[in-house]
Amino acid sequence: MKHFLILPVLALALGLPALAQKDIAGEWDNRFDEDFLERIPGPDIGDYLGLPINEAARRHADSWDASLLTLPEHQCKPHPSDYGIRGPAQMRVWKEVDLAAQTLIAYHTHIFWQAPERVIWMDGRPHPPDYVPHTWQGFSTGKWEGDVLTVTTTHLKTGWIRRNGTPRSEDAVVIEHWVRHGKYLTVATIVNDPVYLTEPFIRTTDFVNNPDQQIPAYPCEAVVEVERPQGVVPHHLPGTNPFLAEFSQRFGVPEQAARGGAETMYPEYRIKMKTFPAVSKAAK
Repeated sequence: MKHFLILPVLALALGLPALAQKDIAGEWDNRFDEDFLERIPGPDIGDYLGLPINEAARRHADSWDASLLTLPEHQCKPHPSDYGIRGPAQMRVWKEVDLAAQTLIAYHTHIFWQAPERVIWMDGRPHPPDYVPHTWQGFSTGKWEGDVLTVTTTHLKTGWIRRNGTPRSEDAVVIEHWVRHGKYLTVATIVNDPVYLTEPFIRTTDFVNNPDQQIPAYPCEAVVEVERPQGVVPHHLPGTNPFLAEFSQRFGVPEQAARGGAETMYPEYRIKMKTFPAVSKAAK
């Protein structure tokens, strides 16, 4: 019995990591092989296909106008943390360690686009009360589950799940699973939003370790890009957005499918689509 006790005690004394934990600290270069058209060129207006959204989310997205981003107050805002890793997201991850106890306090992340800084608390602290101010990065806590780092984030500002106005509310709770396989890192993100989603929305994002990566500064200065009367905010009133049908016509996708909803996430929805009237593709 003594021999069985020696190894665990020795491991504890030497400060060895817990079984199966894989450190995620390092320089990470993002990959766009998955969802490239959505993440780089950007999604089409009115493309809600595969999103488990409700009618409130559709109406919010239908009113969105890309010119909103030319307003000075919108020019320098970062992506929220649940979407931030989807864009130009060369990422640095480093550990904050208690120097006396040599225990992990938190992981910190820095991302290239708009230089957001995020903290993932690893010391067991609770999430704050609901009335605490919400931020772009939210409040994140993490715990190891085997070799998977599971992160829970609350207190996010209202954000988006697709860059065409499809919203994510401030009441959302986001769960992430960070999984490292050698030089590769996969982050699976699960968005639970009682306001705009009828089911959890899941997607994955991949990175590759790049120890030679240099992330430059990202200074951003808001300027007047478009002259407008004071108080004017670009938008579309209900039923007036002339661009909503373009995605359906461009790709020959039935309009019912383009409007999204939980059922459009599943393979069997293709059977239902065959019952819809054919859509003629728009001439190029």
